[in-house]
Amino acid sequence: MADIPLKGSERRAPKGATASPADPAERLQVTVLLRRRAAQDLAARVGAMASGRATGPVLSRDEFAQRHGADPADVAAVRAFAQARGLAVTAEDSARRTLMLSGTVAQFNAAFGVRLQKVVHAGGSYRGRTGAILLPPDLADIVQAVLGLDSRPQAAPHFRIRPGTGAANRRPAAAPAVSYTPPQVASAYAFPGGTGQGQCVALIELGGGFRTADLDAYFKALGIASPSVTAVSVDQGSNAPTGDANGPDGEVMLDIEVVGAIAPQAKIVVYFAPNTDAGFLNAVTTAIHDTTHKPSVISISWGGPESSWTAQAMTAMDEAFGAAASLGVTVCAASGDNGSSDGVDDGADHVDFPASSPFALACGGTSLEAQGGRIVSEVVWNDGAANGAGGGGVSSFFSLPSWQANLQAIDSKGRTVTLAKRGVPDVAGNADPNTGYEVRIDGASTVIGGTSAVAPLWAALLARLNQASAHPVGYANPLLYQNPGALRDIVRGNNGDFTAASGWDACTGLGTPNGAALRGVISRPA
Repeated sequence: MADIPLKGSERRAPKGATASPADPAERLQVTVLLRRRAAQDLAARVGAMASGRATGPVLSRDEFAQRHGADPADVAAVRAFAQARGLAVTAEDSARRTLMLSGTVAQFNAAFGVRLQKVVHAGGSYRGRTGAILLPPDLADIVQAVLGLDSRPQAAPHFRIRPGTGAANRRPAAAPAVSYTPPQVASAYAFPGGTGQGQCVALIELGGGFRTADLDAYFKALGIASPSVTAVSVDQGSNAPTGDANGPDGEVMLDIEVVGAIAPQAKIVVYFAPNTDAGFLNAVTTAIHDTTHKPSVISISWGGPESSWTAQAMTAMDEAFGAAASLGVTVCAASGDNGSSDGVDDGADHVDFPASSPFALACGGTSLEAQGGRIVSEVVWNDGAANGAGGGGVSSFFSLPSWQANLQAIDSKGRTVTLAKRGVPDVAGNADPNTGYEVRIDGASTVIGGTSAVAPLWAALLARLNQASAHPVGYANPLLYQNPGALRDIVRGNNGDFTAASGWDACTGLGTPNGAALRGVISRPA
């Protein structure tokens, strides 16, 4: 029988790109994702969570691996496939349902019916492919994704250095600007007391790094003891500071400093991975199923428009977030810094992934003015196309979750549309660089904004809430949509094609946190 296309694996080359055959002797590593055991049982469990129905205690990581990891027979089938085609199995993980295959370009071309090429375009070059991946019929139901054949950068960090404060960005601010330390933002949002003790916050990073000396200097200036920060290598990713505050170091340091300043006794674990679809997924699944550090919250400040992802990669990540929900782990994801277009220049609206996964708490952006620990004004963050705006809109890929049923998005012309698919974001927080966060990056103090700051802000809040509760918050979305009064509704501003309004909107979701009210909601019996 002829090989069968892997559903959702189709790739296209960027506009204007040129391609030539990749070096057949080049070696690479590829991630193969397998189906899970008892998938219907897990889907029912997570579906019950999404509907707000009682589900009993969350699963332990060991229980999850036994019930819903890869079937040994499926692992054996992929091993046999690899051996027959000269590919080496370099690692496997039953809980994550992954096998890592190593070989040459020529071997992978033959094994998966692809033609790997060197693709050159305006943004750089990468090893890529077009069309679908092919599988033999006996693996068609077993293999759900094959990632890593394509090495193009999959995501971008969602931070914005305030104009005039970055080494490569000296534009004057368009309006008088203010800045806050992370604890000052937490105070404005009435975060409940706590230090995050006993919690672990995972940060997903696809480049850059941190220097301990910078962290020590930053927290000393705040009068806070430096938190415990551990780097974990995924797929040969590593803590590798570039020395460029405008690059990925800005993301890494922002994430650590926001979480560490608000939840200083939480353990912070940074998972470093290559910026590819395989690296991104493997970092996420490594964090979710980490039996050593056991994160209770995951913060993700990297992403890209849904249109830049393959369906197989989005489905794989969404399933991983569903697994996190069953384990009582909350996933916070930045919704993007390019408004309703998400930076795509086709004239249409786009939302950012992984924030658009229904199992992610999508974090949008506001412009916050606070005095004496109290909010004076808060509107949708929108500094224009050049300086950024909070991402939000309606997914083109994910179905409408039950907790968003009958909600409406209002466009900039005042027209109302009932959601037919997943709406983004769910919540929001201060993101405007002109009301940004005081941080230290690569030896220098600066001010940063972007929804990249909002994901770790919510992650730190959740670490405090988890500390104060007898049970982890876990999958927060259904609970928040059932208790919108625990958030501060933002009713002014727009992010381009969508406008803020009373209740949920496609700019700031349900609104910004009212920490005291959220603690009251979370502390209720499960």
